[in-house]
Amino acid sequence: MRAIQQEMKTTANLLRVAALAFCGLLPVGFPAFAQGNGAGVAEISATEVSGAAEAAPDASALPARAASETTAEFSSLASEAASDQTQGNTPADNSQAPSLQDLGLSPAQTQGDPQLQARLDKRSHMLKIHQRLGLITMVPLIATVATSFGAGGRSTSTSDRWAHLALGSATGDLYFTTAYFAIFAPRIPGTPTRGQIRVHKALAWVHGPGMILTPILGAIAFDQRSKGEKVHGIASAHGAVAVVTAGAFGAALISVSFKF
Repeated sequence: MRAIQQEMKTTANLLRVAALAFCGLLPVGFPAFAQGNGAGVAEISATEVSGAAEAAPDASALPARAASETTAEFSSLASEAASDQTQGNTPADNSQAPSLQDLGLSPAQTQGDPQLQARLDKRSHMLKIHQRLGLITMVPLIATVATSFGAGGRSTSTSDRWAHLALGSATGDLYFTTAYFAIFAPRIPGTPTRGQIRVHKALAWVHGPGMILTPILGAIAFDQRSKGEKVHGIASAHGAVAVVTAGAFGAALISVSFKF
C-alpha cells in the first residue's frame, strides 16, 4: 500500500512538471504568431506602439524569464520526484517475503522427522514382503485343499494322508511367516484405515483363528484315521473349518489386489 501511494505521488509531480513546461512554452509561441500576422500589426500606429512599450516591460525578456522559471521549477520537482521514488523503493528493496514463521509454521513442522521417515520406510518394506508371501502361501493352500478329498475319504491311503499333512504344514508355516510381517510392521500414528485395507484386516479375524484351529483339528483327524477309526467328534469339523479359512484367505488377497 505504501509503495502504491508513493507511485501516485510521483505521477502527480510529473504531471505538474508537464503542465508548468507547457505554460512556459506559451509566451515563446506568441511572438512567432505575431510575426506570421505582420499585416495586422502594421496597422497599429507608431504612437500606440511606443506608448505601450513605455508602459509595459520588455516583451522580448518574457520568454527567457518564463523559460528560466520553468526550468527551475522543473529541476525542483524532478529532484522531489527522485527523492520520493528513492524513499518509496527503499522499503520495498529492503523488505523480505513472509517467512514460514510468519505464516504460523514452526521449524519443527517444516523439517522432516528422520525417525518417522525411517519407520515409514521399514513399514513399507515389511508390508511388501507380507504381500508377496501371501501370494506364495496361496499355492500350497490350494494344493492342501485339493489333496484333502483323498485324505479324508473312505478309501484313503497312508501316502495321501502324509501328503496332505505335509502340504498343510507348509501352508501353516508360510501363513504365520506372512502374518509376522503384517503384525510387527511399525505403526504410523494418526494413519486411518480406509477402503480395501479395512476389509483386508476384517477378514484376518476369520482366516487367522481358522489357520490356528484347522491344523489342530487335522492332527486329531489324522490320528483317528491312522488308528483305523472313523473321524468323529470335534475332528469332524476339520474339513468345514479348512474350507472357510481358505475362502477368507482368498478373499483377503482379492481385497488388496483390486481397488474399489
